[in-house]
Amino acid sequence: MIKIYDVETAKKSILKRIPPDETSVPPVVLDRIAATFGERISAEEAVRRILRDVRNRGDAALYEWSAKLDGFPADAPIRVPAEALSAALEALDPQVRAALEHAAERIREFHRRQPLTSWFTNDLGGTLGQFIRPHSRVGLYVPGGTAPLPSSVLMSAIPAQVAGVKDIVVVTPPLRQTTNLPMTNYQSVSPVILAACALCGVSEVYALGGAQAIAALAYGTESVQPVDKIFGPGNLFVTLAKRQVFGAVGIDGLAGPTETVVIADDSAKPAWVAADLLAQAEHDVLASAILLTPSRALAEAVQIEVARQMETLPRADILAQSLPGQSGIVITRDLDEAAALNNLYAPEHLCLAVRDPWALSEKITNAGGIFMGEHSFEVLGDYIAGPSHVMPTGGSARFASPLNVWDFVHIISLVALNPATTAQIAPLAAIIARAESLEAHARSADFRA
Repeated sequence: MIKIYDVETAKKSILKRIPPDETSVPPVVLDRIAATFGERISAEEAVRRILRDVRNRGDAALYEWSAKLDGFPADAPIRVPAEALSAALEALDPQVRAALEHAAERIREFHRRQPLTSWFTNDLGGTLGQFIRPHSRVGLYVPGGTAPLPSSVLMSAIPAQVAGVKDIVVVTPPLRQTTNLPMTNYQSVSPVILAACALCGVSEVYALGGAQAIAALAYGTESVQPVDKIFGPGNLFVTLAKRQVFGAVGIDGLAGPTETVVIADDSAKPAWVAADLLAQAEHDVLASAILLTPSRALAEAVQIEVARQMETLPRADILAQSLPGQSGIVITRDLDEAAALNNLYAPEHLCLAVRDPWALSEKITNAGGIFMGEHSFEVLGDYIAGPSHVMPTGGSARFASPLNVWDFVHIISLVALNPATTAQIAPLAAIIARAESLEAHARSADFRA
């Protein structure tokens, strides 16, 4: 059952952000770490040891950790062959393939419209400007498990391609071995993920997951060349690994559980609002689905609808934990208060199921994506609308943006001044240098004055 809260109670519970460093690790995870390492250590230390081992021993460590943590045979090659990718695409259900192809077209067209150009000016005494250069090589972590996400391949790889990235690498966790039969690397990865890679032209795919996958992308091994930047969500160990390798390699951010906020008034359809909340809450037990509304009648109707629809959903066991955990319905004074609460919470997704969503959107300052009206529901954004569904979580929408082509490029500043301008501004540079007690800087400027 999803609970109904007043504003003050919600601020102290479901709307309260917990800093990443204060997030508790479930005892079952700590027990698993102790069993693996033979001693009680933190998740951060476990990740640190895996990263260091792969960095120092390369493939030997990579294969050992994959066998130990994922049950992947130590003698099975980790790279998925090209023929396995094409075979997965050919075997894909025709309806699924058609849907993915249409989604890919919309995603590519959307990102092609994002301005991405170098620029130069001659108005400042010579030529100044910026070169826009794509990263040479990027790594995409694509989660597998009980809900493999081919859409994440499209939503990450296509913006990278539009940006001009030459080499795109996908790592995705292998499926755990459940029989004694030999496992090939084709069988070890979700076929629909392989099909999505083939569909968008990604040919370098590895059956790798967890911290060891991040280590391989960051530091490189005999089998995996290092990348410039790592993208994609993952479990606790993937997130900790990305944080620890930052600096040696770029990262897109630290992804947390998915979250959505729906702001609705009494014009909203309770069944639709409930369906939208359930769609996000079914992702995992830590997912958040929150309704903000000034209408108690709507709140109560949605509460009833959530319970009714949940009865027939196959992931009801997950919903039974995520709904009473981080989710809920909050009764606000009015829509202005709902917008203010949203801005404080800064959700990944914000859905405006109100009479005039455009007017309310003017009051929104923090959200990964805004979904305007009940016909622009968030699930369309997950799969096919156009913008990448990789969006900032954990309140990082206050300062971060959805994945886009700018994430796959870097800027190189250009300075090409003429002699007259140099002679004019070099003395000023020398003054600033001496104010900073950097005499060698000043003398370098003096030579040109």
